[in-house]
Amino acid sequence: MNSLERRSVAALASVYAMRMLGLFMVMPVFVLLGDDLDGATPMLIGLAIGIYGLGQALLQIPFGMLSDRFGRKRMIYIGLALFAMGSLLAASADSIYVVIAGRILQGAGAIASVLMALLSDLTREEERTKAMATVGVSIGLSFSLSLVVGPLLGSAFGLAGIFYVTAGLALIAMLIVSRLVPTPHLHTVSADTQPARKMLGRVMADPRLLRLDFGIFALHLVLTAIFLVFPTLLQDQFNLPSASHWWFYLTVMVTSFFAMVPFIIIGEKKRKMKPVLCGAIVMLTLSTAAIGYLSSSLMAAWAVLFFFFMAFNLLEASLPSLVSKESPAAAKGTAMGVYSTAQFMGAFLGGSLGGILLEQAGLQGVVWLMVGVLMLWLLVALTMPAPGHTASFVVQLRHEAPTQFDDIDESLRRLPGVQDVVILEGADTAYLKVDRRQFDAMRLADFPFVLPVNET
Repeated sequence: MNSLERRSVAALASVYAMRMLGLFMVMPVFVLLGDDLDGATPMLIGLAIGIYGLGQALLQIPFGMLSDRFGRKRMIYIGLALFAMGSLLAASADSIYVVIAGRILQGAGAIASVLMALLSDLTREEERTKAMATVGVSIGLSFSLSLVVGPLLGSAFGLAGIFYVTAGLALIAMLIVSRLVPTPHLHTVSADTQPARKMLGRVMADPRLLRLDFGIFALHLVLTAIFLVFPTLLQDQFNLPSASHWWFYLTVMVTSFFAMVPFIIIGEKKRKMKPVLCGAIVMLTLSTAAIGYLSSSLMAAWAVLFFFFMAFNLLEASLPSLVSKESPAAAKGTAMGVYSTAQFMGAFLGGSLGGILLEQAGLQGVVWLMVGVLMLWLLVALTMPAPGHTASFVVQLRHEAPTQFDDIDESLRRLPGVQDVVILEGADTAYLKVDRRQFDAMRLADFPFVLPVNET
């Protein structure tokens, strides 16, 4: 990357991380601190935890489309302002209902798709994969950090303190966008990062992608639901004060992250992704079921959460890669948009349904909701064909060939290993879906009308 791209990517990744950190920090402590709010019940606490996901799911793609018309930075400012206002509203609340309203406002600032579109505007095609990977790493780090920082802030300043810090992070993010992120002169067309209406039907009809979408839905439903029960177990059953939860989560997250890395390597390098995926779902299911049978041993609780997050981190890292590989040519942005919508809808239902079951059936009710969803996911994963080993290959078309698109399409499809071709005429760009074992990029040099750009 050149210096401008490095600055842009670092700034946008930090904005994404601050926003996700603000959303996640409340999760490990809300069930402990929310009881002091007027009108609080387990059902309403669960709704407050997960309700942000509903706003994210409904508004993420509309925000991205509005940014095409009104500008990326303007929509980012609006989204961050909504996020800050929701945080301040929740911070000032004495009632659970006001906190729920604040969380809805937080979720309404759905700027993920706008950030990715702006990333597309500010990076060259050949550097975009690195840019997206950087943003992905920032999201993972922000989640891990939230499990440590949330309990620390909650212990020191209470629930209101967490929301005030979240509002401050939103304001810092606005300053970063203003001072460090360049304003693009024009909007680029990138099928890798931006959803397209014409591709939506194709993505929604793809059974492989729908299985992966259900997977991320189930994963985040379970992630949200587990924080309805585990913090209370740590405090009440294992006598671990909430002020000490941070080190418990820190040791779990660090060790589980390193433990899952070998399985990622096995899945990718040895082409064993389906067995690794199914094995991780089994591990997640067993560790979730074990929550309902924990004794008073803190070490046993640590081991259960270790295996839970080992499987969670493995799945969280693998699923976006599989969506990228399985998505049709020129539909990666659309596929990721649907995938993200399923993710946030899972978070919403995990909080709301988990809260209802916690109130009606107690801890066991929440555990069996999670186990039931995971067993259904395992069945879906077992019936999924083994993931392909395809890649996206982006080809820039020469300007002197705008009237020859049909001939170009036919010529590219004849290349060994090319499974699909989509040409974006307005951008003079072709997106190829290729089998890496058969496709030889050097053969593109034989075609006078194309210039190889990037493999992702």
